[in-house]
Amino acid sequence: MKRLVFAVPGDLATPTGGYAYDRRMIAELIGLGWSVEAADIGSAFPRPDARALADARERLVAVPKGTPIVVDGLAFGAMPEIAAEIAAEHPLIALVHHPLALESGIPAEEAAAFHRSERAALAAARQVIASSPSVARRLATDYAVAADRITVACPGSEPRPPARGSREGSAALLSVGSIVPRKGFDVLAAALAEVKELPWRLTIAGDPSRSPATTAALEADLRRHDLAGRVALAGAVTDERLLTLYAEADLFVLPSRFEGYGMAFAEAVAHGLPVIGTTAGAIPDTVPDGAGLLVPPDDSAALAGALRRFLADPDERQRFAAAAREAAVRLPTWRQSAEAFARAIEAAR
Repeated sequence: MKRLVFAVPGDLATPTGGYAYDRRMIAELIGLGWSVEAADIGSAFPRPDARALADARERLVAVPKGTPIVVDGLAFGAMPEIAAEIAAEHPLIALVHHPLALESGIPAEEAAAFHRSERAALAAARQVIASSPSVARRLATDYAVAADRITVACPGSEPRPPARGSREGSAALLSVGSIVPRKGFDVLAAALAEVKELPWRLTIAGDPSRSPATTAALEADLRRHDLAGRVALAGAVTDERLLTLYAEADLFVLPSRFEGYGMAFAEAVAHGLPVIGTTAGAIPDTVPDGAGLLVPPDDSAALAGALRRFLADPDERQRFAAAAREAAVRLPTWRQSAEAFARAIEAAR
């Protein structure tokens, strides 16, 4: 049986899209005949101290020589020296969900340092797996990764029944994502303040603990705009609860400042929901034409206009929902994505 070590920074059960991708990819690779060992290399990434780096190195150098090692990009980009050392004796594969330097809300100096570090680390990888065509293009242009070393393995999707909607007088809006600067919830609050006269309610499903300052700022924005009674912060929810939220929604909205793929957008399309997002990162690759309205990031006025268009015209929502249902059948499956992922591993051996 082919053996693989899949190195993840911290708890594989962490409720984010990146960790969900890792969990599912490990399961699919096992289904394809791989023996996969998930290796926790520490939760300090992408800002490890010397002790955290030493612990990660110790874990990785212990892997038997010649065994392929996949390292999640949240850690990989922050360990260029370790990557160069490991690559001397192992087929090394980098998995990049989105480059570290493109995280929103970080200082320019830190972004520049992340860019230098990740570019150096990627030079050591035999193969690089990108979560979308958009990320692949960015790796080639900004990180000097040769095209023949890049494999795109988008997140897969499951067949879902069409959302039944709220069946109430007000439209049920859904946002899914950790409450961090990159997700643009501050922009969403400002846009919702412009459509207060229309009937709607919003549920935000996402971990509020990853950036307490962002969560506190969002709560303050909701109070300032007198929206607290119409917006529910559901926190990190179970998979079962999340499926229910999608099923009961009328509209998905998430004004991200960047997405390496945007699994929540694809899940919304799979449920046949009309989508409002932005033109940032991979979102235009993820949301098919006709299934949603995409506005510039950080443009609350444009976002309010898109919300008004859908909220004021249920028939318009239904037209976009029909397009989403048609597009859902063309979304990649997890097995297809895992097969692409496995080809990258084989190419690195």
